[in-house]
Amino acid sequence: MSTRLLQRQILPVDRDSDVFRLYVDPEAAILDADKYEIGSNRGAKELNNANLRQSISTGTVIHPDQIVNRTDMRVPATERLSFGTYFNAFPASYWRRWTVVTDVTLTVKLVGAAAAVTVYRSMANGRSQRVDTATTGSASEGTFSFDLPLKPFVDGGWYWYDVVAADEDVVVSAQWTAEVPDDRLAHGTVDIAITTMNRPDFCAKLLGQIGEDDILRPYLDEVLVMEQGTQKVVDSPDFPRAQELLGSTLRMIEQGNLGGSGGYARGQLESVRKGTATYLMCMDDDVICEPEGIIRAITFGDLARRPTIVGGHMFSLFSRSRLHSYGEIIQPWRFWWQSPPDVHNDWDFAARNLRSSRWLHKRVDVDFNGWFMCLIPRQVLAEIGLSLPLFIKWDDSEFGLRAKAAGYPTVSFPGAAVWHVPWTDKNDALDWQAYFHQRNRFIAALLHSQYPTGGRMLRESRNHQIKHLVSMQYSTVELRHMALEDVLAGPDALHGDLATKLGEVREFVKAFSDARLESDPDAFAPVRRKKPPRRGKDGTEVPGRLSQLLTAGMAPLRQLRATREMSREFPEAELPAMDAKWYRLARYDSAIVSMPDGTSAALYQRDPEKFKELTRKTFEIHEQLRKEWPRLSAEYRAKLADITSPEAWDDTFKPWTS
Repeated sequence: MSTRLLQRQILPVDRDSDVFRLYVDPEAAILDADKYEIGSNRGAKELNNANLRQSISTGTVIHPDQIVNRTDMRVPATERLSFGTYFNAFPASYWRRWTVVTDVTLTVKLVGAAAAVTVYRSMANGRSQRVDTATTGSASEGTFSFDLPLKPFVDGGWYWYDVVAADEDVVVSAQWTAEVPDDRLAHGTVDIAITTMNRPDFCAKLLGQIGEDDILRPYLDEVLVMEQGTQKVVDSPDFPRAQELLGSTLRMIEQGNLGGSGGYARGQLESVRKGTATYLMCMDDDVICEPEGIIRAITFGDLARRPTIVGGHMFSLFSRSRLHSYGEIIQPWRFWWQSPPDVHNDWDFAARNLRSSRWLHKRVDVDFNGWFMCLIPRQVLAEIGLSLPLFIKWDDSEFGLRAKAAGYPTVSFPGAAVWHVPWTDKNDALDWQAYFHQRNRFIAALLHSQYPTGGRMLRESRNHQIKHLVSMQYSTVELRHMALEDVLAGPDALHGDLATKLGEVREFVKAFSDARLESDPDAFAPVRRKKPPRRGKDGTEVPGRLSQLLTAGMAPLRQLRATREMSREFPEAELPAMDAKWYRLARYDSAIVSMPDGTSAALYQRDPEKFKELTRKTFEIHEQLRKEWPRLSAEYRAKLADITSPEAWDDTFKPWTS
């Protein structure tokens, strides 16, 4: 057995005060507000979500000057600082469940007289327990080691430490180690695959982040950038520095726009064929990464009981203390991705940190991890194949389900994360991406759903079509029809469509006013109606459950009526994206609707004849899909291995490799 470093105390590279609470916490832990949010008590009447998310911060400020360097933190005299945080607490339950590690050693170095360190552990319900304490006494510094078992962490829990300074400042550093088998001592290496499309500056800065970390460098086999855009990363003013830092480790690969799945598949293929790296990490081009998270993911993978996919979490790029994704599952009956039970999205660590959030202490198990940051053992790629040729959407989730079926789990690992644009700030359920959402979800279900006809999928898809129809979103309805037609055509066209389908989809939607986005407010006629709103109601009221049910029943009937005369020339309302719900849109004959990113708007116009045509088509195509589901499922499953094989991808990449 030999000693291996598992995790070290780290501090933000750029000293960004917006992320301080992810690394250190000056606040006291307060748990009572969310005590009913654990296990079978989740959703109890004693709690509402507003109380759960209520800030407990006292406004205590951590000054950037307290950061001595990447690993050392200064605690001012008479103050207390906790390292029970996202990046510095030790996620004991994940190590207990998924790795060969049985015990860990925490080593803390304190520089300062009369300084004290106290070690704590938590249980799955969030309650904490004091484990041990030590002090430097009259000495000017001291190094203290604590041997800590992982046995009590079956369901959840963390270890962490707090440091208290006496009459003088204290500088603290720490690390977590474990005794591991000798054949697990050497660390693995990684090929980082980044797919990029017209984000040259963002991607170049990311490359610089990866290249400037000296501790990370020995873990890098290659950094592969799949350049699929017309605005080249090599032309960014930040690229020369990144190239200098990474040197021969960096490889730029140019190819056509094959979407995320085509870019990542190219990286996967290069890594498998090269055969020198232990892992392939998929990473988005528009993220800010914590380089230490890459090392932690590799270390966790090295010590896993079996080959394991290790994913990172996602924080918001725009509100950097907010956790946007803490893990994902596929709800089997709906066959739709969602957060696991007990997980709260958009969680602000600056308002309620780890020690004050009970739900964060229960281990969260997942079905897949998004490829914004995801470490895949090369062995898994070699055995189960590469990405499906889906362009975008569902490639990562399908791969996670495929790996799980082959016996390879996915772990979304605390302490490994990136900052990324939240999905909630995108319009991908309505724009051209709606085609890929619909098609790829059904393909994944045909491959992996255990329910006849995909459980609730067909009914839910049909209902969504009606919702889009009464909302005057005809382009979205047509795109979803096109998607289902391509699903019915079978899997043989997936590779052939990869480079051309996006162009077809974008050209197709140009005919629809609801898909023509205008950034200039004067591009639309002014809002005008012949009659004022009934009883002065402007339509922004939130209807109750009964009112929504009545609207759902009546809205389709209203679509059959002739449109109001003035609505052809003037929009009847202007709705912000947050208010553009189906039950509001259904009352109008025309409306200007803004997009979630706030940059543009589109004109929605009701068309009774289009409604009848598309409603009829909706029922016909869903019925056809129901009848042919068994045949299609068997066909997709039979051809999965061939479609995801290196040989199939070789053929797809030939225009750029031959």
